[in-house]
Amino acid sequence: MDQVQRNKSTLIPVAIFYAIVIAGFAFFGKLDTLSLLIAGILLFPVFGLVYLVISYVGPKQSKLYGLEYLTSKLPAVKKPKGHVQFKYKLMWTALVVILYFVLTNIYIYGLNTSSTIDVFASFRAIFAGTNGSLMDLGIGPIVTASIVMQLFSGAKIFNLDLQNSDDKAVYQGVQKLLIIVMIFVEAIPQAFGYLVPDANLVSGLNGYAPGYGEFLAQSIIIGQLFVGTYLVFLFDELVSKYGIGSGISLFIAAGVSQQLFTGTFNWVPATATSPLSLTNPPAGTIPKILYVVSHSPGSYMISQGMTQLLFAPVNPITALMGTILIFFIVAYFQSSKIELPISHERVRGARGRYPIQLFYASNIPVILATALLANVAMWTLLFWSSPVLSHIPLIGHNALLGAYPTASQLATYGSAISNTTPTGGLAFYLSSPNGLADWLFPILQPSVYTNVLFGHSSFDEAMHILAFMGFMIVFSVIFARFWIETTNMGAGAVAKQIQSSGMQIPGFRRDPKVMERVLNRYIPAVTVFSGAAVGLLAGGANLIGTVGQTSGTGLLLAVGIVIQFYEAMGKEQLMEMHPVIRQFFAGA
Repeated sequence: MDQVQRNKSTLIPVAIFYAIVIAGFAFFGKLDTLSLLIAGILLFPVFGLVYLVISYVGPKQSKLYGLEYLTSKLPAVKKPKGHVQFKYKLMWTALVVILYFVLTNIYIYGLNTSSTIDVFASFRAIFAGTNGSLMDLGIGPIVTASIVMQLFSGAKIFNLDLQNSDDKAVYQGVQKLLIIVMIFVEAIPQAFGYLVPDANLVSGLNGYAPGYGEFLAQSIIIGQLFVGTYLVFLFDELVSKYGIGSGISLFIAAGVSQQLFTGTFNWVPATATSPLSLTNPPAGTIPKILYVVSHSPGSYMISQGMTQLLFAPVNPITALMGTILIFFIVAYFQSSKIELPISHERVRGARGRYPIQLFYASNIPVILATALLANVAMWTLLFWSSPVLSHIPLIGHNALLGAYPTASQLATYGSAISNTTPTGGLAFYLSSPNGLADWLFPILQPSVYTNVLFGHSSFDEAMHILAFMGFMIVFSVIFARFWIETTNMGAGAVAKQIQSSGMQIPGFRRDPKVMERVLNRYIPAVTVFSGAAVGLLAGGANLIGTVGQTSGTGLLLAVGIVIQFYEAMGKEQLMEMHPVIRQFFAGA
C-alpha cells in the first residue's frame, strides 16, 4: 500500500484540468466517441502521475517523493552483491550487443512495411534503431527522458540534491518512470499515423471485433514497440551493472560501425533493382572507385567521373576522407587531458596525477542535443500532418513550426525529397545536412541545385547552416553543464572523491573546500570547451558528410565510444589486479 502523506483535495483541480483537456480533444480534434474514449484512457495515467506529485505533503522537500512508492515497483536489474570479474563483464557486454543485433532484425508483427514512413530516418545512427523492427524507437525514449530530467534538474524545479543518496535514488526512479511514459508518447503517434498495420491483420481482427480491427492492430504494434524499447533500457542497466561501459553507447557504436563498414565496402549497386553501370555504380566508396576507374573511358573521367567519385551521392570520396579526418580529430582530443598532481597523505612519495580530459563531458551532450533535434523533427511532422494534432489551434499545421512536402512537391522533386523532409519553418532551419552536396553546392550554384533547395534562396540555406551549427554548439554546452552536475563530476563532488581516497593536491591544505576551489579553475572551463567541441565536431562532420549514410554525429559518437570502451577495459583490468585501486574507483 502507498502510505505516502497526501493532500487529497488536489484531486479536484487535476480532475477539472483532465476534463478540460478531453473536451479540447473532442472539440478541436473532432473525435468520435470511441476515439475520445481511447484518448481519455491514454491520458488518465499521465494525470494520475501529476496527482501523485502535486498531492505529496511528506517530510521531504521535493514533490517527486510522491512517486517513490510507484517507482520502487518498476522492473529493474539488481545490483551485483560483490565484485564482478572482468571475464564475466566482458561476457555480459558481448551477449547484450548480440541481443541488440537480434532485436534490430526482428520486425514488428502485422506491419505494412511498404506504406510505413520512417519519422526518425535522419537520426537512425544515434537512436540505435532499425525502421520497422522491435527497435524502431531505439534509445529515443530513454534519451528524451534524460533530456527532460536534466533540464528540470538544472532549472532547480525538482528541488533535489543529487549528491544525497535518497534524492539521487528518487531521481533515477522517476527517470525510469518517465522512460515508460516517453515510450508511449513516441509510439502512439507513430502507430496511429506512420507505422501502418497490414491489411490482412486488420481484416482478420475485424472478424473478431467488427469495426475495431485497425485499432486493435495499432494497439498490437504499440505493445511490440513498448516491449522492444523497454528491453533496450533493461539491457543498458545490465551492461552498467554487470558489463563494461554504457549499453546505450555500445548500441550506437555497433549500429554506426555496421553502417560505416557497408558504406565503405558494399559491392551492391546504389539502386539495387538495376544492374551495375557508370550511372549506377556500387554503393560502397572503395568498390565505387574501382568500378568507375576500370570502366570509364578517359573522356568520361574528365567530364563526369572525377565529380562523380568526389562528390556525388552515395558515399563519395569526400565522405570517406571526412570520416577519416573526424576519426583522427576525435582520437586526438579524446587522448588530450589536463593532469593535476596528487599525492597520498600517509604514504610519503606516493604521487600520481588526476586526469581531466578535454572531452570531460564525453559524448553524452551531443547525444542529448541530437535527440532534441529528433524530437523537434518528429513533433513538427506530427503537428503538420497528424489527423488529430494538425487541428490544434496555433501549433497545428503551422508552417512556422515546420512545413513538409505537398503532393505537388513530391511529384516535382522525386527521389530528392520524402514525406519527412522539412521544407520550411523551424524544422527546416534545424534539419541536419548530410555532405557538401546538401548545402555548399546549392549555396554556390542555386540554379543547378533547385532539387535540394526546395524553393529556398542561397541566403536561406546559409541561415539554415548557421542555425543548425549554433543549435548543436549551444545545446551541447548546456547539456554538458547539466550532465556534469547530475553525474557527480562537478568540482565539489570530485574534491570529495579525491579526499575520500586519501589523496590530496600537493601544496594545498587537505580541505574539500580548498580542493574544490582548485578544481573550479579547470572543470567548469573544460566542461564548456568539451560541450562546444563535441557540438562543433558533430555538426562539422554532418557538413562534410560521412560514408554509410550515417550522420556526422553518429560517427563522432562511435569513435568516442570505442576509445572510451578501450579505456574502460583497461581500467577494469587494472582494478582486477589491484583491489586498492578498485576501492578508489568505487568511490568515484
